Amino acid sequence: MPATPENALIPAAFLRPVAAEIAAAPSRRHRRIGFSGLLALGALAVWLVLRVALLAHVDAGELDVKALLLAFAKGAWFDIATLCFLVSPLLLLSAALPNRFRARRTVHALRWAALWIALAALLFGALAEITFWREFSTRFNFIAIDYLIYTTEVVGNIRESYPVGALLAGIAVLATLTLWLARRHLRFDDAPHSGRRRAALMSFALLLPLSSAKLADVGQMEGSGNAYADELSGNGLFSLAAAMRRNELDYDRFYRTLPAERADAVLAGLGTGFAPRPAHDASAHAPAPLTTLPAPFLRRPKNIVLISVESLSAEFLGVHGNAKGLTPNLDRLAAEGMMFDRVFATGTRTVRGLEALSIGTPPIPGQAVVRRPGNEHLATLGEQLAHQGFTSLFLYGGYGYFDNMNDYFGANDYKVVDRTDLPAGEIVFENVWGVADESLFGGALRAFDGAARDHKPFFAHIMTTSNHRPFTYPDGRIDIPSPGGRDGAVKYTDYAIGRFIEEARAKPWFDDTLFVITADHCASVAGKTRLPVAKYHIPLILYGPALLRHDVNARMASQIDIPPTLLHVLGLKGRGDFLGASLFDPAAAARPERAFVSNYQALGYYKNDMLTVLLPRRKVEAWHVAHDTLEVTPAEPDAQLVEEAVAYYQSAARALKQGRLHSAYHEVEK
Repeated sequence: MPATPENALIPAAFLRPVAAEIAAAPSRRHRRIGFSGLLALGALAVWLVLRVALLAHVDAGELDVKALLLAFAKGAWFDIATLCFLVSPLLLLSAALPNRFRARRTVHALRWAALWIALAALLFGALAEITFWREFSTRFNFIAIDYLIYTTEVVGNIRESYPVGALLAGIAVLATLTLWLARRHLRFDDAPHSGRRRAALMSFALLLPLSSAKLADVGQMEGSGNAYADELSGNGLFSLAAAMRRNELDYDRFYRTLPAERADAVLAGLGTGFAPRPAHDASAHAPAPLTTLPAPFLRRPKNIVLISVESLSAEFLGVHGNAKGLTPNLDRLAAEGMMFDRVFATGTRTVRGLEALSIGTPPIPGQAVVRRPGNEHLATLGEQLAHQGFTSLFLYGGYGYFDNMNDYFGANDYKVVDRTDLPAGEIVFENVWGVADESLFGGALRAFDGAARDHKPFFAHIMTTSNHRPFTYPDGRIDIPSPGGRDGAVKYTDYAIGRFIEEARAKPWFDDTLFVITADHCASVAGKTRLPVAKYHIPLILYGPALLRHDVNARMASQIDIPPTLLHVLGLKGRGDFLGASLFDPAAAARPERAFVSNYQALGYYKNDMLTVLLPRRKVEAWHVAHDTLEVTPAEPDAQLVEEAVAYYQSAARALKQGRLHSAYHEVEK
């Protein structure tokens, strides 16, 4: 463990004055202690109990004794590093408080009141961390920063999922009881401060946070070889502050790179067809369309409906081995249509799924493209189709300002339909995240009827919300009462999709429409490794009884392959604007399979049963992936796979940064 900041940077003799502030000599009945000392003791106790509580949410067998001990040892280090920042303003306040006020009853009462507030805040933070851990199996991170922005949805989700009033009352009672017991054994140190003591306190107020910033780094959480242990070792406040500093990650600054010419050559050798244009160069559109009709298809569709289902892990579907009977409708559609057996999501959040399904590039570290500035008029699937005669739609059951969805899709030639556009009388149920999926699909049917009346083909991307905590939905639809937890939400979403397909079947445009059903991401990404491949496995079903025959494709694929696949199926141009490849391209079928999985900073490239992971500080990890179980074991990086991973991720990041992902159609218009 690294040396503590005090021992590393501050002479021992200088510790005595501040030590007196933290703990004075005990009297016969009471120990006098400084306010900073009481806060430190309370914080350390809360964080220790929190670490134990988080451990209780880790499945048995995921942590061995060595990893567990290391997690708690590192945890003490991060807790102390965090305290260095928390006690600093208190030391300054103590140094500045005149001696004539130190022993006054009013100040004494204010100390206890402030301590109660601090303890209640620590307990509230611990409760928030437990809630976050249950959802993401991590300490506060990049996602938590995003959630702080969208307080309406997040707070509403918490209120609908947990007994908030009872929990807050419990925090208040626990904080009060703790201090009531402590007051019988502790007294605040209200002795006068000498000039030397004030100087020491002020010096420590500056040196402690500086020492912590110099010696402690969030990267020290890593290295145990077990993702659970790494996350347990952290401190939520410390990790949250680090996430605020690292909200944006510039690829070229933090990750391994290749010369641009070499990266282009690698991609060309992989046959991606990706041809990013120089900024403002509208000289050519993407390569010519693939004119061959893919084998399973009887004829080309005129319309496409792409449904990205919230948190739909492949493991929920019966066709992927689930025995609970949660998805009878999806299983039927898979049996009648075309199912892709080994498709992987690129990320862990909705914005990552929307990014992959619209611009078809590997995930860029830091913020998703959906939430970045300068993301208008990109070569998205919707914008390309809009300029080739389609009505492009994005339909969302919640408020589209969340995660910048309305602005992103609206700026890329999609017509946006969200919760505010649905007639109140047709909303059968809603919660904080959005309307029930059946109401969303009802609005979609009306939008499709309108496009058909205009005699225009349509492309629609529907983003559902019901399969999300608090897992509530209309009563009487399925045999699991609401709220039915994850199983109930999955089964309700399956019901809503089945109902939607049956209602669409009666429409004149149905036989010309290809329905594409996939997920934005999986329900959980918890695992021993930072990128547990099995937790990125999602379904992909193509359904159109008048358009294609039943088939099962076992080839591994990525979410980013879906946009060029749909252009291929339509027989339209634009594939070269994507780093993904059509799943029906004969040339792509002859090349080794690959997929991309990531979180906000770990960038994974899955190929040849190897997962190559690019990390900040230009680090690279590798894992062998069991072909059938997807279990991973450490391995040595393969130079060729590392080069391919770098070429993909670097090219995507630079193309966005340099404006080379913008639509050629928009450049022509300008």
